[in-house]
Amino acid sequence: MATGQAVGGAAQGRLGPLAFHAATLATFFAASAAPTPLYRIYGETFALSPVFVTLIFAVYAVALLSALLVAGSLSDHLGRRPVILSALLLEGLAMGLFLMVHRGPGWLIAARIVQGVATGIAGAALGAALLDADRDRGALVNAIAPLGGMAAGALGTSALIQYGPLPLHLVYGLLLCAFAALAAGLWRVPETAVRRPGATPRTILAALRPRVAVPPRARRALVLVTPINLANWTLGGFYLSLVPSLVVSATGSPAPLTGGAVVTALMLAGAVAVFLRRAVPADGNLAFGVIATALGVLTVVAGIHAASVPVLILGTLLTGSGFGTSFLGCVGTIMPLAGADERAGLLAAFYVQSYLAFSLPAVLAGFLARTLGYGPTADLYAAAIVAVALAGLAGLRLGSARDAAAR
Repeated sequence: MATGQAVGGAAQGRLGPLAFHAATLATFFAASAAPTPLYRIYGETFALSPVFVTLIFAVYAVALLSALLVAGSLSDHLGRRPVILSALLLEGLAMGLFLMVHRGPGWLIAARIVQGVATGIAGAALGAALLDADRDRGALVNAIAPLGGMAAGALGTSALIQYGPLPLHLVYGLLLCAFAALAAGLWRVPETAVRRPGATPRTILAALRPRVAVPPRARRALVLVTPINLANWTLGGFYLSLVPSLVVSATGSPAPLTGGAVVTALMLAGAVAVFLRRAVPADGNLAFGVIATALGVLTVVAGIHAASVPVLILGTLLTGSGFGTSFLGCVGTIMPLAGADERAGLLAAFYVQSYLAFSLPAVLAGFLARTLGYGPTADLYAAAIVAVALAGLAGLRLGSARDAAAR
């Protein structure tokens, strides 16, 4: 496989693949978070229930997971650039559908499904392209760019809603222009992968079959980190679906920037934590992540009951640092146990678990919010997340103690 450095020096005037693909990945995830500050406005405009709002969020996550599983290795056969271009075109279509949302909530569901498919395809191809360009820095960008992009998307959309015109349209128009520019610039970026020889329609169709497999050596480790991973992604799904509405309900502040700032704090703190703790052993990251998440969630609950935005943001910063570090610890625990030819199947299994926890509990939260209200729903979710995460950490400690005793 050709490296980005080798190909990148072949012609003048070309864009560096690492920087371009990092910016593209961040833009995809910024767009994925753009609807979050708008969910409350959609709910008010179309009289949507919290259940419908969380359904809009869930269909995106399921579509993304499906695309990631089906098209995960497609760029190995077709090349990175054609697959990335397809994702950019699909994302442009999704932005167009978002611009039609004023016609009814059905357009919102359609837009989120198309956006999920586009983001899943892009995530796989861009992630591989970043590793082609620079294996060490590419891995770091793959961990940080999605979180940084979502932080920028949530905050930027909130600012546009609060200070700009056309709150239901402006952000999507700007993103449509951004994706068009990225599609045009893609052809100034060298191809970072060599297509597999002998690619035929049959081999390409075979590549589209999802491969989900957990190597025997990694099964116990995956079981042990599962409670922490489920709690982590359930937390992320709750923030990205209902937190802006929760902030308004708890604090009485209708300013979009308030809810957007809380969501941004989670993602930004997660990105910073990943960067700062990238060299820490996995067991240390898991312990730190669970404790930070538990303290942060309890602080968030206190902020809700005190109707204090500063306390909410402080709690979210703690929670976000735990969110990013727990993710880092989970991946660092299981991935070293897989061989080179087993990593894709193991990562697919991990993401199936993660995105189901990201989406399905959010729908349950919508039902609870409709029945009980946002405050009691947050209390129940906080208790469940803290209990499951702490139980997972206790299980890890017990497993480690048994392993030490057996030696």
